[in-house]
Amino acid sequence: MSLKYMVTGASGQLGALVIDGLLASEPASSIGALVRREEAAAPLRAKGVTVRIADYSDRAALTEALAGVERLLLVSSSEVGARATQHQNVIDAAKAAGVGFVAYTSLLHAATSPLTVLAGEHVATEQALAASGLHHALLRNGWYTENYAMGAGSAVQHGALMGAAGAGRINSAARADYAAAAVAVLTGTLPASGTVYELAGDESYDLADFASAIGSIAGKPVPYRNLDEAQYVTLLQQVGLPQPLAAMLGNSDTGASQGGLADDSRTLSRLIGRPTTPWRDTLSAALA
Repeated sequence: MSLKYMVTGASGQLGALVIDGLLASEPASSIGALVRREEAAAPLRAKGVTVRIADYSDRAALTEALAGVERLLLVSSSEVGARATQHQNVIDAAKAAGVGFVAYTSLLHAATSPLTVLAGEHVATEQALAASGLHHALLRNGWYTENYAMGAGSAVQHGALMGAAGAGRINSAARADYAAAAVAVLTGTLPASGTVYELAGDESYDLADFASAIGSIAGKPVPYRNLDEAQYVTLLQQVGLPQPLAAMLGNSDTGASQGGLADDSRTLSRLIGRPTTPWRDTLSAALA
């Protein structure tokens, strides 16, 4: 069965939003959703899309799942440390299956990013796509506002927002904005192969601004307390985060302090045809 669109990681937060975005303008019969486990399939099937099951580690299953697909969105794996190999499997399968176009969710300014823990595997994937000969585009996503907003309640509870981003400016956008960009690229006239989209929010802030906004919404002072990376990683582990995740978040904040999450090009808002979601709106929703 041929499918015009296929979205990997379709049961995840970004992938699910892309599926819904495609359904808003495309027939369900043209849309495929790739998930790792059968138990994730039912909600997607209820929307009328075709669900195929394959793990990023199973190249044979991936090749079968991608058969007949014209345009593929490769949503990056959540398994930091295993992603380069997993993404290579998807790329190899896409080539074997004859996929016509691949869009990949990479990292803002991946090739030069100071977010070293995250950037390496994204760069490896970008290089693998270039080497594959597949027609492709790179959706270099900046930070999700939700990444910081999800800690806002804890900041209110403890009376401070902790981080290691210093005064680094952050042009984040809502996850839904990045999903809309993916839909725009998948459904529009295909860009030249190798096109890079540096995607970030229209507005910038630093974490002191973010903490001030938390306090304003909560009705109590919430200062920002900047830690060094090691202190911040230790704190994250103390509140229950596994070491690899804590290390990634600490490194990402350090990268933000060096400008790694700043971009004022407004490529994202131009691509989606509207302003990006104000970060204060996402924060207010998180605290509601």
